[in-house]
Amino acid sequence: MSTETDHAARAKDVLGFSRWWLIAAAAAMMAVVGPYQYVWSSLRSPVARHLGIEAAALSTVFTLFVAVQACSQFPVGWWRDRHGPRGVCALAAVLAGGGYVALGYATTVWQVYLVYSLGAFGVGIVYTVAVNTALKWFPDRRGLTTGVGTMAFAAGPAALVPYVRANTGPTVPDGAYVSLLRNVGILIFVVVLVGALVIRDPPAGWRDDSDDGTAEASNEAGAESAGASARRKQYTWREMLRTWQFWLLYAMFVAVSGSGLMLTEKIVDYAVYHDLAPVIATLAATLLPLSSAIGRLVLGEAADRFEPMRMTALSFLLCGLGLFAVVYFGIQGIAGVFVAAVVVATFFWSPKYTLFPMLVADYYGTKHSSANYALLYSGKTWGGVLGGTVTGLLVSSMGWDRTFLLGGALAVIAGLAAFALHAPPRATARTETAVAESDD
Repeated sequence: MSTETDHAARAKDVLGFSRWWLIAAAAAMMAVVGPYQYVWSSLRSPVARHLGIEAAALSTVFTLFVAVQACSQFPVGWWRDRHGPRGVCALAAVLAGGGYVALGYATTVWQVYLVYSLGAFGVGIVYTVAVNTALKWFPDRRGLTTGVGTMAFAAGPAALVPYVRANTGPTVPDGAYVSLLRNVGILIFVVVLVGALVIRDPPAGWRDDSDDGTAEASNEAGAESAGASARRKQYTWREMLRTWQFWLLYAMFVAVSGSGLMLTEKIVDYAVYHDLAPVIATLAATLLPLSSAIGRLVLGEAADRFEPMRMTALSFLLCGLGLFAVVYFGIQGIAGVFVAAVVVATFFWSPKYTLFPMLVADYYGTKHSSANYALLYSGKTWGGVLGGTVTGLLVSSMGWDRTFLLGGALAVIAGLAAFALHAPPRATARTETAVAESDD
């Protein structure tokens, strides 16, 4: 508690207000850009009707969104670590808000792809800024605070779903559809712009780099002198890429992303394959975002109290077992337990968006955390390919059950791999400074 109070007091001295306001702003920004990912499935058919085309013609929009949102974060993170978050957040307000507004006025397929991709770039900015604001200001509560932001990204769009459905039905006038997108776009613009005015980065030296609030730091405190501890190495992205820990983390990220995105995108089809009642399939899909949001918060808080590596291993192992249970109870046709298994698998899959940022900050420091985590997050692109296109091919060649079992196996392997992780070696501030200067 004294460590938490100390960090809170230092932050308040710097900011002039509680650091929790930064998390509130980050969560609000994440909540309003979340519809790009979680509401598209409800928008695809209305957009197709508006253009007079089949919905299948827009099937690649979401894949492109995932790729742009994931890949945009490295250049944005690199810039933010050097120049702060305010300018890029203002750009995000224009791109993400403008993307939704422009979508209502798109008249061709290529325009839809363009405006949604520009919006995706804005979403990527918000995501990396929000997550790394938590890492930079809350070394003592990284799990909880990153969990709040990523939970908002998943749960926030749920409030918009009734409004979207009420204004996008086949009998709704076309003008309502345009007004819907314009209103949501304006909301995104205003909230992100206000967030840009609130969020900022801590000044250099506002705390000792050794005091990172992690279990590992406290364990090492007795082994290294106070002077050496204060000069813990802050890895640049180039240095991070030279460590085997990063590549193991990357492989784990891709594997678990593929398993989770397979579950998210295919669960309704899988339930139908096993002749489960349509209401069960819908219920399972409805509970996914809720379970996902709660899992990020609960496991993030747990990771603050226990070693993040162990929580990562536990989370992925239980995700894999949950996927095995989904297959078993799907084959048995036990609808209620099938839904429960879906909830369990999702609950333990989604915390990766909280746990991985913690591990990156613990292993490589917070000075370059935006760029460093962005490189790891780019694995979501490959996870999307694995959970989407590759899953479809596997279903065609080996069937639904074996494909889902393979997804569970990937999660279990990632969980076991986590036990091999440990922090890379430390270096002195003199070494870090020289490398940082050459990296700039």
